[in-house]
This record gives sequence, C-alpha cells and structure tokens, in this order.
Amino acid sequence: MTISRPFLLMIIVPVLGIIALAAMIFGGQALSDESLDGEIQQALATSLDTSSAIELQNLQEVQYGYGICGAYKTADGDGFASFFYDTSRKRLTLDVNSREYTSNCGLSAIC
Repeated sequence: MTISRPFLLMIIVPVLGIIALAAMIFGGQALSDESLDGEIQQALATSLDTSSAIELQNLQEVQYGYGICGAYKTADGDGFASFFYDTSRKRLTLDVNSREYTSNCGLSAIC
C-alpha cells in the first residue's frame, strides 16, 4: 500500500501539530510550576535566614492562582510549618494568625 499525499496532509500533519501544541502547553505549565516552587523556597530561605534545604508539602493554589498555601520543613527542622505566598506581590506570610493567612488559607477559604 502506498501512502498518498492527501492522507499525509489530512491526517498525519494535523495530528503532529496537535501533539506539538499539547507538548508546548503542558511542558510550559510544568516549567512554570517548578520555577514557582523554587521562588517559594528562595523566599522561605531568605525569610528564615537559612541556607539548608527546604521541603515543600501540600501546596494549594488559592485566590485563582494568585496565592499558594502550603507547609514547609527545613532540613534541620523537626516538623512542618504553614505559610502563604502571594504570587502577585511576591510576599511571604509565615504567621498563621495573621489576617492575610487566615483569609486565604483558613478553613473558610477552602470550603
């Protein structure tokens, strides 16, 4: 069976185009998430004045992606502590009793 030109133009080329577009979209999203994690870890290291590794856990986008709630643990720390990171203002909040944390990461914000 020979492959004809209409088959290539009507089936193979659009399928390859869709695959390339999907790879660009999802690959860009994955790179964006990795850079945001690094940004949060850098803000935590600066705020805590530490050079040890910081582990992030339970990250959750709030306020339609303008904020991130989660928990962090330093390499020399015992347990996890909560934080809120405002992605638009690049601002980190570690005080769980603050208004900014409770309005974005409190139980009422999740429901």
